[in-house]
Amino acid sequence: MAKPLAGLRILEVGNLIAGPFCGMLLADMGADLIKVERPKAGDYTRGMPPFINGESASFAALNRNKRSIVIDLKQSQGRDILLALAAKSDGLLENNRPGAMEALGLGAEAIRAVNPDLVYTSVSGFGQTGPKHRRAGVNLTMEAFSGALHVTGDPDDMPMRPGLQTADMFGALFATYAMLSGLISALRHQGGRTVDVALAEASIAVAAWETAGYLATGEVPQRLGHKHRTNAPYRLFATADDRHIAVTAARQNFFEEFMRVLGLEDHLTDPRFSTYLARKENEDALIDLVSPVIATWNADELEEAWAARGIPCSPVNDYAQVFADPQIVDRGMVVEVDHPRAGRQKALRNPVVMDRDGPDVARPAPLLGQHSAEILGELGFDQARIGKLAANGTVILGE
Repeated sequence: MAKPLAGLRILEVGNLIAGPFCGMLLADMGADLIKVERPKAGDYTRGMPPFINGESASFAALNRNKRSIVIDLKQSQGRDILLALAAKSDGLLENNRPGAMEALGLGAEAIRAVNPDLVYTSVSGFGQTGPKHRRAGVNLTMEAFSGALHVTGDPDDMPMRPGLQTADMFGALFATYAMLSGLISALRHQGGRTVDVALAEASIAVAAWETAGYLATGEVPQRLGHKHRTNAPYRLFATADDRHIAVTAARQNFFEEFMRVLGLEDHLTDPRFSTYLARKENEDALIDLVSPVIATWNADELEEAWAARGIPCSPVNDYAQVFADPQIVDRGMVVEVDHPRAGRQKALRNPVVMDRDGPDVARPAPLLGQHSAEILGELGFDQARIGKLAANGTVILGE
């Protein structure tokens, strides 16, 4: 049997997070993902720490299951190689600044001229059109532009950036969704697609409640700190062991059990807390009531007590606690992979689990240009021709 995307070839001309993460998701599902890198340095992430025997762990986390070819796309022979690859591929993914690929003669129109069935997916900060489309757009600035930072943090303090690269990851997920949709269309003989994904718009799209509230009422959502926009209690609380616990008990049955565990069941008849809407309206009073009691519990003990009553809750874990948790250990979220230079390394598996032939870590992230000769050979280039291309710097042959 074969993985879901086996037999499909995708070219990735990108750097950093949004493009490579999308490419990795496709590769995990079996696509032949050819990563086209620039001479000398390759993907910018190769230069980012931490390093293991000179290899970037950050790069490895975003580029497993891929093959690497180094091509100087500024040379005419380099462009010809990419066009030849595109003619035999199903998709091309790029996350360069708008206009960069067109300047090389490798924009969607040029690529799809040699392969009309190809899905050409571009990921950028602001998209391929509009007054800001040529501006640089990176994760932090897209979080700021999209409104995400405005609603993150405490109301009396400056906006706070999330601890994760949200705009890049949202953009990558929408790009994956778009690429797969285009591939299905092409397989149904409906032709290829040119796809435009903007990190800014991806960040706006996932703010479903915030944007819905504004569009419906005209009221601008503000920062709420640990509060939820519609639910209470739905927040973090400090515990006796200098940790924090997250809990959501807005539903009536959850709230009743939440209060019983804390020994506060006498307050269930208090009209301020007796209904969903009343609890939200009187949230500050509710938090003042329960916080001192929660602060007498250790986080793990309170989690056990609440979870036994069916209440959604979890201590706030650091990553050491995450990877030691029996749930994560049991499901094998951490796997090991042999890298030709970094040695045997731990890595995350794809979070999707299938009953058969699902995603896995079939190969480690490639060395720079590791597969250049192999890929050129698949195009029909003989060793003499490959040697000439390497000699004039059109391609770089890896180890």
